[in-house]
Amino acid sequence: MAATLLSQLRHQTRGSVVIETAIVAPVLLLLSLGTFDAGRMVARQSELQSAAAEAEAIVQAAVPTDSDARTELRNAVLASANPNNSHPSTTVTVAEIYRCTTGADFVTVNDCTDAAQVSTYIKITLTDTYTPQWTSFGVGGPVNYSVVRMVQIS
Repeated sequence: MAATLLSQLRHQTRGSVVIETAIVAPVLLLLSLGTFDAGRMVARQSELQSAAAEAEAIVQAAVPTDSDARTELRNAVLASANPNNSHPSTTVTVAEIYRCTTGADFVTVNDCTDAAQVSTYIKITLTDTYTPQWTSFGVGGPVNYSVVRMVQIS
């Protein structure tokens, strides 16, 4: 009798679609959520790179020689990187930095000796943080972006 019952249960297929769907659907949902978030992360990195390239072009076209011009550049880059304030954690800094002779170090104050050749740069830094949806499930953490462009102006 037990062998007959097992044989009948093995040949029953009603309800198997429901069971398979119950197993596969959550996995597909999590995969699609992960793909969506990964796409948003890549898109945000691309947006920041694009804004940095735009800032680089602005600096090459019109060198910001004073703090007011650098503030205008910062505001233009921020508007490009963060339209409609959709990314409140986005920050942009624009600073003038220097390098003495051929040294590897950059300084924020031109304290090079008189005989040293001084190179002047505009350093544009964009930072942002994105928190993927999967962090609400306890997986991973926020993604921090940092895009730096340096443009030599002299």
